[in-house]
Amino acid sequence: MTHLPDTPCLLNGELLALNQAKVSVLDRGFIFGDGVYEVIPVYGRRLFRFDEHMARLARSLDKLRIANPHGRDDWLRQVRSLVAALPAPDQLVYIQVTRGVAMRDHVMPEGITPTVFMMSNAMKPPPAEQRHGGVACVTARDFRWERGDIKSVSLLGNVLARQMSADRGATETIMFRNGWLTEASGSNVWVVHEGAVLGPPRSEHVLEGIRYELLRELCEEEGVAYNLRPIAEDDVRSADELIISSASKEVLPVTRLDDHPVGHGALRGKPGPVYARLYEAYQRAKQSQTI
Repeated sequence: MTHLPDTPCLLNGELLALNQAKVSVLDRGFIFGDGVYEVIPVYGRRLFRFDEHMARLARSLDKLRIANPHGRDDWLRQVRSLVAALPAPDQLVYIQVTRGVAMRDHVMPEGITPTVFMMSNAMKPPPAEQRHGGVACVTARDFRWERGDIKSVSLLGNVLARQMSADRGATETIMFRNGWLTEASGSNVWVVHEGAVLGPPRSEHVLEGIRYELLRELCEEEGVAYNLRPIAEDDVRSADELIISSASKEVLPVTRLDDHPVGHGALRGKPGPVYARLYEAYQRAKQSQTI
């Protein structure tokens, strides 16, 4: 049996040790994966883009017809209390809300109370060698369900996709649906073409990462063109630069794709200049967009 740490967590508002937290076997998150989650970065004990994360959580809950169990200020109070209970100044706060406990039935039951679970762990940013040398990724057909826009706890498709890259010593699996870029197993994907940052448009197949709007802001700040449009697989493979983004990765350069170097000329297989500018702008945002 895997040893679980005794770090603090919150379960339905109660602060207790992680290895003591228990939910019912009839919780619909356990039976059906009927729930959603969020991950909020914390820098120096301050929450990064908290309101944007809360807005996405609310959208996911609304799409599953789960009542939001807390208002904004109550969420903020609880998250801050959890952050304060851990020693690390930089953390990743995980929030999960399921529909709650009921006898097993596919129909959504009415009148049950959502289960709310929160834990936080010390943030482990990508090592310096990945920032400076980039990472390798592999590609796959996007075989997940059709509602990628919901940040669902039903992540088996993402788990299978991520394992494909792990088995090959790569950092991520970049996926295509019918020849068009969607996202990676746990990251959004950005293509740099002729100095412009391109991303897939918002759709039911793509989770709108918090970094969607953040990268738009950073590109505007840096004078870099930014556009969301359908991106063909060939455009990804011939990109000047590839970048992945997520709460834990921030922005990270992809320098090898399916064992082939990314980019052209002297920068082939190396992090590019647009990535470097966005990374520096991201570090500045971390100082100004926390509460």
